[in-house]
Amino acid sequence: MPAIKKAIIIGGGPAGLATALRLHQKNNIQCTIYELRPEPTTIGGAIGIPSNGLRLLDRLGVYQSLAARGSLDSQLILHSSQGSMLGEADWMNHAAEKTGFGYMRIKRGDIVDVMVEAVQNAGIPLAFGKRIVRIREAEDTITASFSDGTEDSADILIGCDGIHSAVRTRYVDPDAQPEYTGIAGSFSLLSTSSLPEHLRPNPGLNATFTPDGLFALTPCTPSGDELFWFFSRETPIEESEDTRDGWEIRRRDAVANFQSILLETLKDVKGHWGETLRTVVELTDTIHFFPVYHLPPDGRWSRGRAVLLGDAAHAMSPHAGQGVSMAMEDVFALSRLLADRTASLDEMSRRFQAVRRPRIKEMVQKAQANRDLRKRTGPWGLWMKEVAIKSGLLAYNWLGLDARGFGQGYLEYDIETQDF
Repeated sequence: MPAIKKAIIIGGGPAGLATALRLHQKNNIQCTIYELRPEPTTIGGAIGIPSNGLRLLDRLGVYQSLAARGSLDSQLILHSSQGSMLGEADWMNHAAEKTGFGYMRIKRGDIVDVMVEAVQNAGIPLAFGKRIVRIREAEDTITASFSDGTEDSADILIGCDGIHSAVRTRYVDPDAQPEYTGIAGSFSLLSTSSLPEHLRPNPGLNATFTPDGLFALTPCTPSGDELFWFFSRETPIEESEDTRDGWEIRRRDAVANFQSILLETLKDVKGHWGETLRTVVELTDTIHFFPVYHLPPDGRWSRGRAVLLGDAAHAMSPHAGQGVSMAMEDVFALSRLLADRTASLDEMSRRFQAVRRPRIKEMVQKAQANRDLRKRTGPWGLWMKEVAIKSGLLAYNWLGLDARGFGQGYLEYDIETQDF
């Protein structure tokens, strides 16, 4: 394969920004990023990034700047609906010891801010308000056409434009459409100081199951002065409904009536913890509502000189906490393969997928297992779930399984040590 000298990157989120940084730093490839929105987006709440993703962000040179904005506590505290504590565990202390990185909860807008600054400092062009409308290939180039009439050509085009990727739908795999998972979420951010001091949660991820789903609360800044909370639950939509209209009706209802809906859900959570959750809801002015979609696992990830990375290729539900990390692993895998000039683009794609598809499948299975815990259950089912959680945490801590790294191997994974 002739040397790749120029790349077009579609998407200015974490995946696209990381791709440009890595190819610029490691491969000496001239990159230009094109983003649909008119400015860097702050859409989204707070994102969890575990060890495997943080290690790669450090290799990109942005970890310290991210750590200055995010919370670095990996403690998991589970509360019962009766208000007692089911148990707690540091769910990645072994991975942190092995990799040098633990867990970060950080606002998505802060990730984008840090990475945009890194891209600009590197002199990488980043253009906003660019909607791609056409992709076409010649023998040795690929060209992107935009709605404003401009075009750009390069040796490779990389789609990092998320689950609703225009690169995928217009060129690589138009048949791969997002599928609803059956789970929808609500989230918001809240100043910690607005809570009475006696109701402020312990550091870490505090969570409780209700008959309707999972409610969780966690700091997302270094000082803990801002809290991120979310509620995810099973939310069916009738097959006969128009999907767009159906979700718009549900979104309006969820946003307009979130306090009454959540207070009804949380009314039976007892004790100090129940008071904390209800107060958090009462102090929240507005929420964001989102149905959770994923992509079918067997879609195409490349076509000719066009490649998909991250959610554009394999969007999964967020319940494994691996969305950003999987995108980072994709970026580093692509960088390694582009450095090998002996392979054709088709061979590069084959080797990429041989390593990445099994890894993505593993993370999808973890996400599905965690997603199922959010499904509706009756009082008896909730009690059984809490007993199982409490017993599991007791065994985990008593047997020292955390120190042995039980269940943490996937967090210690290093894409740069894999055999391609």
